[in-house]
Amino acid sequence: MLPTFAALVQDKPGILTRVDARSRELLGSSVFVALAAVALLSGCKSTPAPAPAPKPQQAQTPARPSVPPPAFKVFHHDDSNFTLVTKDNASDEEIESLIWQLRDAAHARTLDKLKISQKLIDARKPMVWFHIYRGAKCASEKYAEGPPPCGGSYHGAGDYTYGGFTNHERDAGALLHDENHEVQLWDPDTPYIAPS
Repeated sequence: MLPTFAALVQDKPGILTRVDARSRELLGSSVFVALAAVALLSGCKSTPAPAPAPKPQQAQTPARPSVPPPAFKVFHHDDSNFTLVTKDNASDEEIESLIWQLRDAAHARTLDKLKISQKLIDARKPMVWFHIYRGAKCASEKYAEGPPPCGGSYHGAGDYTYGGFTNHERDAGALLHDENHEVQLWDPDTPYIAPS
């Protein structure tokens, strides 16, 4: 449409320049109106976009304890389970420290120094469990004949597992307060790093 109109006024000096300027002004206004219409038709949202969903937090694990582990004895064992007994009044920190000691020895292959057969640990298929008890009273609950000595629930103070179906070096450690309350001592899916 503009080229035809421009051809009509071409023989009049100065008119073409005014027509071109006016055409650009109208074209700019038309583009603005068209963009505004598109924005209106597509829906203008007055509420802000929702915030992204928060990332799930990793479970907090306690720092490695600085107290020494308590003395223990192997109360019972078979091919895949070891029941360890400590003193009756071992603190939570001492139990945690014992679990860390087991972890370090398992990865360093020095469990023989703790009077636990490294050969049995190496032959695990695919896991081995360590159940730690405060005192011997309830320690036979996992394997003894007859009713459990301390009732039907689990009375361990801590657990350490070493090995896995897909990762032979995977391990987990937990401080147990009761059957429904345990504290994971580290992320079992994070590779082990020896202490320095």
